Amino acid sequence: MMQNKKDNVTTLKPVKPCPICEKNSIQKYHPFCSNRCANVDLNRWLSGAYVIAGDDKQDENIELE
Repeated sequence: MMQNKKDNVTTLKPVKPCPICEKNSIQKYHPFCSNRCANVDLNRWLSGAYVIAGDDKQDENIELE
């Protein structure tokens, strides 16, 4: 019996726009379009450009302890 070619196909992640430059993402660097955009995102995390807002009162309590 011949197998259908679709049986041998690996399902890829859906193509979505790169969060940095809005080009289509590619599988190798998902969710980014290139190594450059992946590095830009990493630099933003490491430099503190992405910040998760917290409760100031909770931070004050931690400092007092």
